[in-house]
Amino acid sequence: MADVEIGIGKSARLAYGLDAVGIVPSRRTRDPADVSLGWEIDAYRFDLPIVAAAADAVTSPASAIALGRLGGLGVLHLEGLWTRHEEPEPLLAEVAALGAEAGALAAAGRLRELYTAPVQPDLIGARLLEMREAGIVTAAALRPQKVRSLCPYVVAAGVDLLVIHGTAVSAEHQSRRTEPLNLKQFIGQLDIPVIVGGCASFSTALHLMRTGAAGVIVGVGGGLGDDTAATLGIGVPLATAIADAAGARMRYLDESGGRYVHVIAHGDLRSGGDVAKAVACGADAVMVDSLLAQAVDAPGQGAVWSMEMLHSDLPRGRWAQLPASRSVAEILTGAGGNAVDGVANIAGALRTAMATTGYATLKEFQKAEIMVAAGG
Repeated sequence: MADVEIGIGKSARLAYGLDAVGIVPSRRTRDPADVSLGWEIDAYRFDLPIVAAAADAVTSPASAIALGRLGGLGVLHLEGLWTRHEEPEPLLAEVAALGAEAGALAAAGRLRELYTAPVQPDLIGARLLEMREAGIVTAAALRPQKVRSLCPYVVAAGVDLLVIHGTAVSAEHQSRRTEPLNLKQFIGQLDIPVIVGGCASFSTALHLMRTGAAGVIVGVGGGLGDDTAATLGIGVPLATAIADAAGARMRYLDESGGRYVHVIAHGDLRSGGDVAKAVACGADAVMVDSLLAQAVDAPGQGAVWSMEMLHSDLPRGRWAQLPASRSVAEILTGAGGNAVDGVANIAGALRTAMATTGYATLKEFQKAEIMVAAGG
């Protein structure tokens, strides 16, 4: 891809967001009944390629159980309110009421106060036990800064998938203050599959794949409650980031002798069309936050905010109230509702997109032709 000259001393690649691309129909179409949305990572198979983000507004033990029964995967953040407070539901209701009465800044300030409470190891065990006893695939997330100290409690409690997630995670973190986490060594010592991210480039994705991760999360910022781009100036348009990671997956598949690492797209995915385009760009699954946060039965009661509020040096992220009118089941499968705005029935939209363009499986759909709108 040709570089664009910013000035005499700097050039840059041209990159595209999902809004700039479209999926091109092929020479065949297919019956939607013949389309499979199944996704498999390690030993675990899911009916839907939908992962609920590790965010307090989106995933609680109860919502992870509900999503698991619908065929998706919910990731519980083990440094969130659910492991800092015995009863977080009334606190979330308090924040929602505060946001309605005093505004977003007041709600964000109260959340930051709530996140100063320490993580309680016994609550880690209790939350994971609740999820495990429901019979779903249990997934939990930790930040790279805390994964070494908290992982023993996670392993002892029993978890199927561990997610190491931050704004931008690298395989080569450097620090003069603390001993850096050696991701490859750390993952190699675990008996459970690990998903790592976020990342946004070919080289970073490839390095994360070489750590032994089962999947990489692609996307830096971009969610509705996230202000990483505004605060740090960091951000990569998601369509290009996914395609670059898919290229890294092909390179690693070659160099490893056949080891397939899953690409999970994470960003401001707002509709079924965004989900379809993410898969067509090369994603195996998508991680969503605001799409599910707007559900009436979401833990945040229709609000969304970034888990970067946890950051010790620079807490950031916005609290935003979304128009909540549907359940998680309606948003994902259209149960009891309709899809007039592209938000309800995400699974149905993805299935129809695949059928309309003639693809039967997600891996086949990754090969779909993509076009960029002129000036996109």
